[in-house]
Amino acid sequence: MNQFQQARNQVLNQIKNACDCARRDPAMVRLLAVSKTHPSQSLREMYQLGQQCFGENYLQEALDKIEELKDLDIEWHFIGHVQRNKTKHLAEKFDWVHGVDRLIIAERLSNQRGDDQSALNICLQVNIDGQDSKDGCAPDEVAELVAQMSQLPKIKLRGLMVIPAPDNTAAFADAKALFDAVKGQHTHPEDWDTLSMGMSSDLEAAIAAGSTMVRVGTALFGARDYSQKG
Repeated sequence: MNQFQQARNQVLNQIKNACDCARRDPAMVRLLAVSKTHPSQSLREMYQLGQQCFGENYLQEALDKIEELKDLDIEWHFIGHVQRNKTKHLAEKFDWVHGVDRLIIAERLSNQRGDDQSALNICLQVNIDGQDSKDGCAPDEVAELVAQMSQLPKIKLRGLMVIPAPDNTAAFADAKALFDAVKGQHTHPEDWDTLSMGMSSDLEAAIAAGSTMVRVGTALFGARDYSQKG
């Protein structure tokens, strides 16, 4: 068993144990492999072990990997902050975009998604605990944004993405309560099924609160080398 297989099995067991404790079905929690700064070959090896969803933070690095790995059926997620001038590439090349926190960004992604492509899955990023350093809309803006974004063509608003401050696991319950509260504002409530929250250090608390997608990087790939960042 190589190091990637061992690491992935360990993370999957961590997710399963957290689901067991919360009396949830492990099949309801997806593992998103955060692969920023790691070479394409590492993603290829992880894919061959059964990992299909990969999350990238840096656009140019991600575009290079998408090109290098185009022979694989990878589901590409962009999990970095979305800048207005980068939406065209995101709309064209990705399956999911998690860091959407303004209506103008959703509108641009909607306009720039190809007519021949399936709808682009997006998550609304919420600054759930009011951190100065974090992107995301305010919790009290969510209901209106859900109502507006869910009407746009060629995108599918799937849910919320949150990154609480370290050790503030109570924020996960706040995110779940908000997720449930705004579902009625969604034009297509059957699409509202994703709560992207939790990382290696806090995924147990996130899953207990209702996370459906956890973002794990270092525990899968090892330490990151930021000198290689594109």
